[in-house]
Amino acid sequence: MAALQQTPITFQSRSPPPTQLITGTVAKLSFSGGLKLPKLTLKLRSKRTSRRGRGGGALGAKMADSAAGSYANALADVAKSNETLEQTTADLEKIEKIFDDDAVYDFFVSPIVSEEKKRELVDEMVSSTGIQPHVANFLNILVDMKRIELIKDIVKEFEKVYNTATDTELAVVTSVVKLESQHLAQIAKGVQRLTGAKNVRIKTVIDESLVAGFTIRYGNSGSKLIDMSVKKQLEDIAAQLEIGDIQLAV
Repeated sequence: MAALQQTPITFQSRSPPPTQLITGTVAKLSFSGGLKLPKLTLKLRSKRTSRRGRGGGALGAKMADSAAGSYANALADVAKSNETLEQTTADLEKIEKIFDDDAVYDFFVSPIVSEEKKRELVDEMVSSTGIQPHVANFLNILVDMKRIELIKDIVKEFEKVYNTATDTELAVVTSVVKLESQHLAQIAKGVQRLTGAKNVRIKTVIDESLVAGFTIRYGNSGSKLIDMSVKKQLEDIAAQLEIGDIQLAV
């Protein structure tokens, strides 16, 4: 078997073609930017994890991570050369939210959807979100190379590149309700004191199962956790009393 050789991935930024709206019968997605998606009947796989990597098991996952890292570094190089690293990071956050919608992800990874239709939807995304031309071009390259299924991993890898380049610590704050900006600023200052990082970026996640309070994950791959949730307090009390799970009446 020939040895697999990892080579750097590069691309040149170019302006995407003029925005073309998708015509025909469309169904609106629950996306704040007003993104539209052609109706499509798909036979979805039962396990989404089977899409990760073209190989199987751990080897497939490792190859996917390696490819995602190469693409992320290539995009970061373009962003640095254009002095748009901050804006490119913001663009990828928008893309991440869009691809969190299963309908969007399934559309892009479907083998029965033409590349032309996928590029048309990229144009729609550009029109709806205002992402930069080189980021739109990057998405089209992933479509052309049939590697768009890596987009979520690429976003994560790009985030690592950005954090390293800017000495930034990422903190993921999970709460039941949206926290006020002043509270998030206090959390950022606390994480900065703990880590000594020059900058702290906050990502927020809503999780109603916490009952109340919040959690903070930071460190390498979110390895460190500060749990200030009522759910955690109830679990600790239940463990001490050896009475099992505590259920709250709603």
